[in-house]
Amino acid sequence: MLKRFIGSSTPDAGLLFARLAGAALLLWVHGLPKLLHWQGELAHIDDPLHLGRGVTLACALFAEVLCPFLIAAGLFTRLACLPVLFLLGVSMVLVHPDWSIEQGQFGWLLLIVFGTIALAGAGRWSLDRRLAAA
Repeated sequence: MLKRFIGSSTPDAGLLFARLAGAALLLWVHGLPKLLHWQGELAHIDDPLHLGRGVTLACALFAEVLCPFLIAAGLFTRLACLPVLFLLGVSMVLVHPDWSIEQGQFGWLLLIVFGTIALAGAGRWSLDRRLAAA
């Protein structure tokens, strides 16, 4: 009985873990500091797409604060991963192109985590699954 439960739930447990851990790291390391120190961030944020610092910071906050909550809950998960992946891609390719793999490893690992979630979906233990069943 236990073997059947663990075996059939392992991919869903892995997706739940990836969603919760990835969302928590993104929110804690990037989102909350930007939110709590808005003015300071506004003064020195890079604007690689030339949208203006305010718009760039608002987009970063959307991707690093709201999207992690949606991803952790498993609500609109694949869609919520897209702004995160875009932000990470812009950051790694346009803002920090001079970084070595070692310097950028956190960003690359987040790209891997959220890319995997975007490809695989939220899994069985998510609000997406509950809404699809309703």
